[in-house]
Amino acid sequence: MEQALLIGDIEISWLNGAEFALDGGAMFGVVPKMLWSKKYPADADNTIKLVSAVLLVRTPAARIIIETGLGNKLTAKQRKIFRVSRDWSLPSDLEAMGLDRGDIDYVILTHCDFDHASGIVMLNEAGAPELTFPNARHVIQHQEWEDVMAPSLRAGHTYWSANFAGLAEKGNLMLVEDDHELTPGVRVVHTGGHTRGHQIVRIESGNKQALHLGDLLPTHLHANPLWIMAYDNFPLDSIEQKQFLMKQGVRDGAWFTFYHDPFLTACRFDDQGKVIARWPVETVQTV
Repeated sequence: MEQALLIGDIEISWLNGAEFALDGGAMFGVVPKMLWSKKYPADADNTIKLVSAVLLVRTPAARIIIETGLGNKLTAKQRKIFRVSRDWSLPSDLEAMGLDRGDIDYVILTHCDFDHASGIVMLNEAGAPELTFPNARHVIQHQEWEDVMAPSLRAGHTYWSANFAGLAEKGNLMLVEDDHELTPGVRVVHTGGHTRGHQIVRIESGNKQALHLGDLLPTHLHANPLWIMAYDNFPLDSIEQKQFLMKQGVRDGAWFTFYHDPFLTACRFDDQGKVIARWPVETVQTV
């Protein structure tokens, strides 16, 4: 495993939540392909490689997972549709770090689309579903959970009921409103935008800060506030929130962490949206 990113006395590591591909046009919305493809090459079918880079946050008081990856429940048809090229491996990744699934205290979902929430429930060795993190409280905005329970026609295609089986019934669901601190140094903040109940994560310790903006900032190439996804349900809210949060984070010298970026896992930006520091520190990879 690569070295953890340190935010004061808080450690951030990344786990493999799977690799897959989506349509490049959908990932960049109204931005012309001639612009985004110069920075993010697409294949002949216009798809681009993405990752589900699950965050493991270790504070002096808690162990936290942010997002849960694609899980191990996808059907052969779903794997083909989403062009899965690397399988989800959270349990073994944790084991390699000396941790067990039961050691996780909180799981934060920025929102409940399948590519973020499918790892909530996994299939065990017997092929039966069970909570991946049986002792963790799963933190979701109340508005987001309302939409999981009664999804719109559009949301119904990405909020899959199998991903939430047993979550509330077993007492592992933690619904929050707006701005909520989970443990010293880690708080969630409701933003909306991508979904009605989308939330971000603020991590602060020792005068240092990291911001996980979820699908408001899926990759570092989405730093321009106007470069948003066609998947955003409330695009004007996404633009407004990203503009505010990027400005604030740049001012504070924050690290921005990424979930879908195959190039790097975290970076710092200048006020023009240029990457001035990256994590890991090696040269950025190409896809």
